Amino acid sequence: MNFDLASVDYILETTRSVRKRLDLQRPVPRDTVMRCLEIAIQAPTGSNSQGWKWLVLTDADKKAKIGEYYRESWYAYARNVGRGASDSQPSEQMQRVISSARYLADHMGEVPMMIFPCVQGRAADSSPAVNAGLYGSIIPAAWSLMLALRARGIGAAWTTLHLSYESECNAILGIPDDVTTAALLPVAFFTGDTFQKAKRVPASQLTYWESWGES
Repeated sequence: MNFDLASVDYILETTRSVRKRLDLQRPVPRDTVMRCLEIAIQAPTGSNSQGWKWLVLTDADKKAKIGEYYRESWYAYARNVGRGASDSQPSEQMQRVISSARYLADHMGEVPMMIFPCVQGRAADSSPAVNAGLYGSIIPAAWSLMLALRARGIGAAWTTLHLSYESECNAILGIPDDVTTAALLPVAFFTGDTFQKAKRVPASQLTYWESWGES
């Protein structure tokens, strides 16, 4: 099979966290999301366990409560980061990131849809292999979901700060104690036409061959 590599590369290179450009007013169709989830669960999973679960939230009251926990967590995080910062001014790019993150924190409870990628099981403090396998069984599927949504004009952002209030959020959502929530994805159609490639350090400067430090 011949793939249109230009289209594939374009989706991969322009899918990123969407914050300020989420359309807070336009509903996201349920059937579109279900199609994207069908795509997502084709992702690899450790030992073919397929322990993923997805909680899709559109209830306005529940979203508002989750959004408030997220907002409190974000501002607490920002204060802690600020206390440890140096006297130097953040770069222009970092200022844009902070601005967009603050905007999302202030409006999280207003997004038309939240999706919580979950996985059966809990992390073990003493077992890196178990932890890697647990998160490695949900993160690839969640990323496939974000790519599938992006291809349909729908944006998302990988966020985790609500987990500072994990028990409170789980109580709102009815998530059982033996399930791990990997993230909160705010989901909405994005405004504007498209996104550009991000500025990144070249892969050649980040890649070692055969041994650490050998490029």
